[in-house]
Amino acid sequence: MRHSDVREEGASAQADGDIPGDGASAPGTVPPQRGGSRSARRGGARPTRPRRRRVLRWVSSVLSLLILGTAAAGYLYYRHLNGSIQTDALNLGENKLGGSKPNAFGQTPLNILLIGSDARNDAENQALGGATETFDGPPLADVQMLLHLSADRSNMSVISMPRDTMLMMPKCTEPGGKVHPASKGLVQTNESIQRGGPGCTVAAWSELTKIPIDHFMMIDFKGVVRMADAIGGVPVCVEQNVHSRTRDGKGSGLKLPKGTSVIQGETALQWLRTRYGFEDGTDIGRTHAQHQYMNSMAREFRKNAKLSNPVKLNSLAQAAIEAMVVDTGLNKIDKLFDLSMELKKVPPGRITMTTMPWVYSTKPGLDGRVEPKAGEAEDLFRMVREDIALDGQGSGSPAASASPATPSAPAQQPSPAATAAATAAPPAKIAVTVRNSTGGKDGTEAKVKGRASEVAALLTGKGFTKVVADTQTGAEDTSVIRYATDAQAADAAAVATALGLPATSVQKSDQVAGIVVFVGNDWRSGGSPAAPAPAPTKAPDSAHALNGDNDQACMPIQPGFTW
Repeated sequence: MRHSDVREEGASAQADGDIPGDGASAPGTVPPQRGGSRSARRGGARPTRPRRRRVLRWVSSVLSLLILGTAAAGYLYYRHLNGSIQTDALNLGENKLGGSKPNAFGQTPLNILLIGSDARNDAENQALGGATETFDGPPLADVQMLLHLSADRSNMSVISMPRDTMLMMPKCTEPGGKVHPASKGLVQTNESIQRGGPGCTVAAWSELTKIPIDHFMMIDFKGVVRMADAIGGVPVCVEQNVHSRTRDGKGSGLKLPKGTSVIQGETALQWLRTRYGFEDGTDIGRTHAQHQYMNSMAREFRKNAKLSNPVKLNSLAQAAIEAMVVDTGLNKIDKLFDLSMELKKVPPGRITMTTMPWVYSTKPGLDGRVEPKAGEAEDLFRMVREDIALDGQGSGSPAASASPATPSAPAQQPSPAATAAATAAPPAKIAVTVRNSTGGKDGTEAKVKGRASEVAALLTGKGFTKVVADTQTGAEDTSVIRYATDAQAADAAAVATALGLPATSVQKSDQVAGIVVFVGNDWRSGGSPAAPAPAPTKAPDSAHALNGDNDQACMPIQPGFTW
């Protein structure tokens, strides 16, 4: 097994060998999260994502009964719950893509980042998380899952990022003004939360995927346990008897017999945190277990959700609110209620759980860590950006299949780049620098000689007379335009429009002094960038897709962890 553990828990029954819960927090899952990797502190059972979604749905049920069904008392309870909602800033980075945009039919997708924190900041979280050396230390975002709800509400896609993924961290600025500079080297993704909070985790995802993130939800160990208890149990399956415990005391402590078991409470937390014992003992196996749990939870909720027990509903609502930290856009019960109703529209059979395609890093000192797999990870991100269902079944909405020419269909909205370019200065007043970055990031291809001068000439021919071909070069796989200040954003967008580059190619950066065009490996010749290849119609096999209707999923057990 190659995933390493940096933050080893102790031998506590809840500690799973690495990091927070199961030795490393499960990578990617709504409940716990990410896994098998290391980072420096761990904790976490990112088990929180899946529960969150559930939490929202239960909150909606609770509110419909308690608030709509009980006048004055309902209103007072509504105010009480509103006052209990914990919030934090949505995006602390500079590259803010804004919210999701409507499609040609006026339908808007939703992208929600689910974060599982391994914080050991109170007695309950410390008892559940173990690893005494990490008590009261900075938390890790050991579970990170991006939930995409399609614009027509016909399908839902979830992408988990392994906890051991190595990324370049963006500059993040806390609301109080404290600045965390952009990293100069690769940083493990779960450390993003230490750079100002969940808003920096959102910024890191935005930087990597170019997907606009509308909301985040974060949950900790005790939140997972409370919600699991309130829900009443989730069926999971293992191919053999399993006990997640190593000879030196690492592991989540999960112990289940072969076949299907209904788990809740602390056992659910152990499941979501288990790394040692599943598949090959890495964070990747933990991610797959989390996906099984989330899908099963969604099915159970639909089968068993009832509004006949006010006391239980009350406890569910309270547990949900106390378990989560959300962005300021979800700071009211009615907003959570509306969101839960939107999520509920998707049937389990159109929910697709995936893991970001990855490869083991070959860089010195990063043995066992992973990096996004070139090409296939971007394919997955692109499908989300373009609102393409990961299950290959397309859209299920009549509106989405209607002709844009239909009289009732809204007119196509202008692109963000075109809108921004409309407010830009005249081309002759925009100063632009062009750099030759055609060699690509891996350096396997030589730079195209004179390419910066060729692209500079293109801009000059379009009226940009203040253009300079820089002697400095760069290394980019795709062409990008970076700018330094907010005042330059519209001008940078105008440059992108003139060159035929997409809006996602325009990025704010503290690594440039003005507007700089980096001509990447994707544009080695010609007067305009090559047209992008058609978007995939189904998630790549390396994403390990699991359909929400698959109730036969069963976790393979790692040799040596049976009883």
